[in-house]
Amino acid sequence: MVGRNTRIAIIGGGMGGLTAAIALTRIAGVQVTVFEQASRLGEVGAGVTIAPNAARVLDSLGVLDRVRSAGAVPDGHGVYLDAMGGMVTDAAWEDTAGQYQNIGMYRPDLIDALAEQVDPAKVRLGHRLRSVERDGAGVRTTFENGVEEVFDAVIGADGIHSVVRGAVDQHPEPVYSGYIVYRGVMDASRLPADWPMISQVWMGDSRHFMAYPLQQRRLFNFVAGIPSDRPLDGPWSGPAEVSELAAEFSGEGWDPRLQHFISLIDKTFWWGLFDHEPLTNWSRGPITLLGDAAHTMLPHQGQGVSQAIEDSMALATFLAAADDVSDIPEAFRRYTAIRMQRTAILQHGSRRAGAMFDAQHEFQDLMKRDADIRVGRDFRRGAVFDYDARKVAEQALSRFRKVQFA
Repeated sequence: MVGRNTRIAIIGGGMGGLTAAIALTRIAGVQVTVFEQASRLGEVGAGVTIAPNAARVLDSLGVLDRVRSAGAVPDGHGVYLDAMGGMVTDAAWEDTAGQYQNIGMYRPDLIDALAEQVDPAKVRLGHRLRSVERDGAGVRTTFENGVEEVFDAVIGADGIHSVVRGAVDQHPEPVYSGYIVYRGVMDASRLPADWPMISQVWMGDSRHFMAYPLQQRRLFNFVAGIPSDRPLDGPWSGPAEVSELAAEFSGEGWDPRLQHFISLIDKTFWWGLFDHEPLTNWSRGPITLLGDAAHTMLPHQGQGVSQAIEDSMALATFLAAADDVSDIPEAFRRYTAIRMQRTAILQHGSRRAGAMFDAQHEFQDLMKRDADIRVGRDFRRGAVFDYDARKVAEQALSRFRKVQFA
């Protein structure tokens, strides 16, 4: 079976790549090397959600307590509000059993929590990938710093601009959503003492604003979606003035509480929102994809990082069942077969959620929008949050074995 003598390269030291390193080491027992193009592990200073389906994976890997201690579990259900702060519906950010809840994470804190679980000697910084190509039974990786190395397999966790994706003959064009987001964090001590420690989403005038707690409630994350053509004419992101953000939610049509929140922000950045259509394949031989490299999605369901975490568990489960290195391509094919449909559904679901928040397309009918958001609460619990990536992979393995020996 695969084990300590099996060498696998993970391209990308972000949240997906680090989780994959933990899972492959602890479940499949293989030797991993993580290559990160930056000079240090880190992430932009903004928030991210660890959804219950991802928390379940992290619990299985033995890292949930550390992650939870660095994050913030809300006081209860979140809320969806209209522009003036009127309640549309609550948002149940927990699984059906109430065992796992959403965790608001400051991205650098999540990177630190995951990196602590990976042997530092197995992380190589300052390695920007130039190419990946088959080399006999293995895979040759070439980096811009001149380093070349052959591995038994390569996993591309290198994001929306993935280099590894080209090695599986997938070349999707980025799809611009028509929206940018202003993002950032603020010191929670700036907020009124009675500010609710839950997620809140204000929706109105083709835009929305979300806020939720991080870092044991010492920080508050904010994300504001605004229609804009800016990324089509230049960079996809950059610094922004808080006054720009404030102007988007000014006037009598917006909740004064939201306007007060925005007045307390001291710094923000903007990002263009891009995704791509679902890929037709993730794997070729001993090369496969994970996370945004495989399924870049919009952030409106809070599932981007969570799906990378699910990928990591599924991939490790299939690799652990491989008899030897020659079986890795089959393990990757099985992983691809199981994961592609779920992530494609969530890619499209994230687009749909954005249209709901911003009253676009059929959701210009606000009664329909509000009804869909209410119905979506229990759907998320059952279809998204209750999903057990390890159990699904193990059940699939049983089916594959039955077919093999039929």
